[in-house]
Amino acid sequence: MTQPNVATPDSNTPGGLKGRIDRYFEISARGSSFGSEVRGGLVTFVTMAYIVVLNPIILSGKPDVAGNELAFDQVGAVTALTAGVMTILFGVVSRLPFGFAAGLGINAFLAFSVVGQVTWPEAMAIVMINGALIVLLAVTGLRRMIFNAVPVELKLAITVGIGLFIAFIGFVNSGFVTSTTQNSPPVGLGIGGSVATIPTLLFVITLLITGVLVARKVKGGLLIGLLTGTVLAVIVEAIWHLGSAQENPGGWGLTIPSLSGSPFSVPDLSLIGAVSFDFGKVGVITVIMLVFTLLFTNFFDAMGTFTGLSREAGLADEKGNFPRLKSALVVEGVGAVAGGFTSSSSNTVFVESGAGIGEGARTGFANIITGLMFIAAMFLTPLTGIVPTEVAAAALVIVGALMMAQIKHIDFSDFAVLLPVFLTITVMPMTYSIANGIGAGFVSWVFVQVLAGKAKKVHWLLWIVALGFVVFFARGPIESLLS
Repeated sequence: MTQPNVATPDSNTPGGLKGRIDRYFEISARGSSFGSEVRGGLVTFVTMAYIVVLNPIILSGKPDVAGNELAFDQVGAVTALTAGVMTILFGVVSRLPFGFAAGLGINAFLAFSVVGQVTWPEAMAIVMINGALIVLLAVTGLRRMIFNAVPVELKLAITVGIGLFIAFIGFVNSGFVTSTTQNSPPVGLGIGGSVATIPTLLFVITLLITGVLVARKVKGGLLIGLLTGTVLAVIVEAIWHLGSAQENPGGWGLTIPSLSGSPFSVPDLSLIGAVSFDFGKVGVITVIMLVFTLLFTNFFDAMGTFTGLSREAGLADEKGNFPRLKSALVVEGVGAVAGGFTSSSSNTVFVESGAGIGEGARTGFANIITGLMFIAAMFLTPLTGIVPTEVAAAALVIVGALMMAQIKHIDFSDFAVLLPVFLTITVMPMTYSIANGIGAGFVSWVFVQVLAGKAKKVHWLLWIVALGFVVFFARGPIESLLS
């Protein structure tokens, strides 16, 4: 069996403090360097930085059942703090270059579904319960057992699906792909079938520049492309004053690349500890269904992302296992607990980390850089907003293309394999959910393999997981029936 990259004695490893850091994070052993790790950490932060703006947009201004709302600046502060702490913690413990922040999908579920039934403090308590269960599953080894039970073909499909998902996120964030608000076609190119705004044009330009740099194997190609696109965006905004897309249809999506005003701000961390486990006004069944939904989404989103990123970094073996898998799964559960405790929503591994990996990051040292940047972002929120979403989106498309290469390792000659793989890959971007893609793949794998006379290829744990996904997909009607 081919083993993942692990630390081996290296005569080129430096001495002193730098040498100890090198040996601890296995920088030289994994064929990396301090320069590559720093560049990778910076690129990961740049592609993830939007969460400091987007998470408050999703969570703030949404009244709960008691009519209370979360403040934008407070959510932004705890989002940056929790992302920084969890990213550093994960890097130090697991020594892997995977950034952490408030998970998209989970935060939307909280804002648009959960707080319609409970208060914000109760919603964050539910997030903490979800995280505690994930930690329990990881500590007992059950989470790893499920991870190991997943067929190699599905693990590869998850990697490819995440690549398409990342690229689709980039296309949508850039305005290159937009909703038509019609049943058919549901999405289209730009505005009216064409690239009609300057921010989207800058996305295309940044994508092409970055693509050429990566194709020519220029060191720091992704970072150079992002910086070039950002400089162009600042110049464009200074000349044309496009402003926000909310005010100007041709403006910037989330962040305006402007250097005006003070780059410093004092973070308001008063949301830390604002949780309540008093569910007296909510039925037990409702709480259970909410926790179940969060658990499934958190569990399998992270599992899929771990699989994809570890393969992209060249750290996974042929079965998709990677170094310190158990500790990685435990810390991921801690991220959910920490996110609930700080009211920033469940913190989990981010697919955008693939951008840093594409830049050369291979170890947890890159996480130190990314985490410190997030902590600095608490005080430098105006600077964080300089990189427009349209420019950062170009890096996501590049990374999606790189992850797509894993499809060459899948044997498509057996249709009993082809169909589950196809569903896994396509459902992720089409439903905007990694968990949905994994669920479609698991359920179809069990069903098709068994009825095709290949039941021996189905691990017994997959039966349980597939049944769980059936309940997950039908949770709406089931919850209504039980209520």
